[in-house]
Amino acid sequence: MAQTTLIFATNNDHKAQEIRSVIGNKFNIITLKEAGIDIDIPEPHATLEANATEKSKTIQELTKQNCFSEDTGLEVETLNGEPGVNSARYAGDTRNFQANIEKLLFNLQGKENRNAQFRTVISLILDNTEYLFEGICKGKIIEHQKGLQGFGYDPVFIPDGSEKTFAEMSMEEKNIFSHRRKATDKLIGFLSRL
Repeated sequence: MAQTTLIFATNNDHKAQEIRSVIGNKFNIITLKEAGIDIDIPEPHATLEANATEKSKTIQELTKQNCFSEDTGLEVETLNGEPGVNSARYAGDTRNFQANIEKLLFNLQGKENRNAQFRTVISLILDNTEYLFEGICKGKIIEHQKGLQGFGYDPVFIPDGSEKTFAEMSMEEKNIFSHRRKATDKLIGFLSRL
């Protein structure tokens, strides 16, 4: 069977690297840049599901090819699910993760409950039909940043069952817990059954 090619509707190299580390050589994953597509797809919706759908539908309409996208949010219990769908732009449209982390830690000052979860939703469009897959990683937000790996909120998030932040882990370690890994495993399981 020929290797299936899927366009991954992202401009984020970190996300592409994480997904590829899970998928391995089962499928040929190409990013927007590799597909020669230079657009920034808006994420105007109030849910991760709707934003993921927006991205995959935009690319599918543009290329007429099978593709998938994902949207991920950090949902903090005591902040009523913030930053959630606004995780990348929590401190403004510049997508500055250091500023985002600082805003998050500021908003959590004095709060006992630091429970949080990362949630990823993948939207796959295959032969003009959409399928959604979700992955969740529960954990907590610590008070000071630790580690230099990963991206986003990784330096302040410790997944349940670990003593390390995501930013202190290798990709292999992170994949044991990762929300993106869980959603990608569901995607792979689905594609493998076809």
